[in-house]
Amino acid sequence: MKVKHLVALVSVFCASVSWAREPFVVKDIRVEGIQRTEAGTVFSYLPVKVGDTLDDEKAAAAIKVLYATGFFKDVRLESEDGVLIVVVEERPAIAQINIIGAKEFEKDKLKEGLKQAGLAESRIFDRSTLEKAEQELKQQYISRGKYAVKITTTTTPLDRNRVGITFHVDEGKTAKIRKINIVGNKAFKEKELLSTFSLRTPGLLTWFTKEDQYSKQKLSGDLESLRSYYLNRGYLEFSIESTQVSITPDMQDIYITVNIAEGPEYKVSEIKLAGEMLVPEDELRSLIKLAPGEVFSRERLTESVKLITDRLGDDGYAFANVNASPQLDKEKQQVAFTFFVDPGRRVYVRRINITGNSRTRDEVIRREMRQFEGSWYSTSKINRSKVRVDRLNYFTAVNLETPAVPGTTDQVDVNVEVKEKPTGAVMFGAGYSNMEGLILSGSIAQDNIFGTGKLVNLMINTGRVNKTYSLSYTDPYFTRDGVTAGFDLYKRVLNTSTLSSVMNFNTDTTGAGIRAGIPLNENDSIMTGLGIENTVIDLGPNSPQRNIDFVEKFGRSTINIPVTVSWRRDGRDSAIWTTSGTTQRVFAEAGLPGGDLTYYKVNYDLKWYYPISELFTLLLHGDVGYGDGYAGKDLPFFKNFFAGGNTSVRGYNISSLGPRDANNRALGGNTRVVGNAEIMFPMPGMRNDRTVRLSAFIDGGTVYGSGGVRPEQEGLRYSAGIAVMWISPMGPLKVSVAQPINNQPGDNLQRFQFQFGQQF
Repeated sequence: MKVKHLVALVSVFCASVSWAREPFVVKDIRVEGIQRTEAGTVFSYLPVKVGDTLDDEKAAAAIKVLYATGFFKDVRLESEDGVLIVVVEERPAIAQINIIGAKEFEKDKLKEGLKQAGLAESRIFDRSTLEKAEQELKQQYISRGKYAVKITTTTTPLDRNRVGITFHVDEGKTAKIRKINIVGNKAFKEKELLSTFSLRTPGLLTWFTKEDQYSKQKLSGDLESLRSYYLNRGYLEFSIESTQVSITPDMQDIYITVNIAEGPEYKVSEIKLAGEMLVPEDELRSLIKLAPGEVFSRERLTESVKLITDRLGDDGYAFANVNASPQLDKEKQQVAFTFFVDPGRRVYVRRINITGNSRTRDEVIRREMRQFEGSWYSTSKINRSKVRVDRLNYFTAVNLETPAVPGTTDQVDVNVEVKEKPTGAVMFGAGYSNMEGLILSGSIAQDNIFGTGKLVNLMINTGRVNKTYSLSYTDPYFTRDGVTAGFDLYKRVLNTSTLSSVMNFNTDTTGAGIRAGIPLNENDSIMTGLGIENTVIDLGPNSPQRNIDFVEKFGRSTINIPVTVSWRRDGRDSAIWTTSGTTQRVFAEAGLPGGDLTYYKVNYDLKWYYPISELFTLLLHGDVGYGDGYAGKDLPFFKNFFAGGNTSVRGYNISSLGPRDANNRALGGNTRVVGNAEIMFPMPGMRNDRTVRLSAFIDGGTVYGSGGVRPEQEGLRYSAGIAVMWISPMGPLKVSVAQPINNQPGDNLQRFQFQFGQQF
């Protein structure tokens, strides 16, 4: 760049010297030498107009301006009978850019990077820009650990004053982190400290995660993690003295050395509160997670400050400021903290602004808000509002901000920004599962019809085992208080003849029902339903005697009047990507007198999510059920519980567990027990993708009941394995690979199981 500017200045100087002639009035202006540039473009930059008097000073200024455009590599001014002649020599244009040898990146992405550096087709060629683009291209490779990359650039002249540029890339091998050393650690082992790093030496999955490739940004994050590790364990004076990153001469191996000074471990000696106590001091003290005599932890200190700030925020003090001031006693290795509380002004919410909802009506979002306009600001109500809007499941993202109103000191706005996702679909497609085989389906569904929050679903779903035809309607706000109302029309056909593990029978059920739900509080709701259904039974060959007795007693066609009552509690932090909280559901169904069937079934389902870390979530799931008949009747065999398969105990065939007949076919039972424990985590390399999740699991469960003639096959079964859940563009996909742990001879195993194209 310096050479370029020097040449330009010398040219301007020489031109101004060569112009040493008498000033004259410009009668006309003519441009010569242009091929691509329009004459009007030159005139727009030229600071001389017809009628101006051109002297040496103006001539030098004109030449300088035209050079500065970057369009020309030579500019001269001549005169002829009062006509100013501008003679230019254009810089060549870039006709094409070729990249040869690039494998690590897509060529289009590399060209986009070159464009940002100023090098692109149809632009003016400039040598300094080319050098800058070369360096940019090299930096792209270095960011991927390709420190040995070599880039050779060839410039080829073409006709019409154009050039072609070719980048020859020799990528070389990716440099790997061979060793990370931590020097100065005494309290903790190096292996323990390195476990906090995202950077690591080559391992089993680093070829995919790229964690063995050096990155300055990742190292900075790891150093902060190391600092937090020590500060959370009492080492207040911990410091990182230096960091060295070296690479071998062949550009293949990287060595990282971190020098640290631990300092002594500090314990908390005293906790004080000072400032304006608008909340009782005892209540504020209960929010402080540090206690005298305990080892200091920055994490607990930060949490304490946040809890006090949030508590003040619940009373309207949105801008409360809480500072924890430490007083160190280095001799005793103790630290005392004084929490200075400044609540500031009490504020209220002026307006709630909703953006991003092009389809969903404002009222659908506003009725979920627990923070109201004109009321005092409340941190807990704002957080609760975000959770409720999130649970609508109409959006892929929900963000709430509370900016101060300009020009005021006691007002804020609540800005709700949502990102909508498709909530309706007209779909005709196919799916496959190794339980159902080929599934042909068609549906017209809208979870948010006309943006009102109401749900309509017309579905046709066919498979070898289950066929469903249904129409459902739900109004989640039938009343302003949140009472839910809806109805269902359905036809369900069950054919077990293709399931070798289940007794052979077919049922054809046609029914209708109405339902209503009542919210009890923010997390709890009760749903009730009443219906009527007709079931036609067709027994297959070798049916168990109890099934034959049932048909002889009630006939092939039965009328049932089912009534249902359920209680549900939803305490999840998010319906989009759950990391903490619980869901509970108690479901009861009974056949009322007046129908052919009098029975009852009760089921309890619990899911508990616990965040082990930022990436890993523990899920514990329990499901128990019991059923029986009353008024002198038994539980209908087609109302039995079943277990086994992708939704209960993986590794065992669908509905294959529990009592069995002489042909080793599952009969089902009146008692069901299922439990699962899973560790869920993102797909490596896809940490921010909320459509795919991996898990490692242990399953256990079975069903109990009478009628089985193979008691050695009964009892709990366990399995362990891994699973992947993906909300794909083609539909939900759930795949699991499980190893049965205590399987017995005769068990129907199925280690690989998946579902695709239907809900699960």
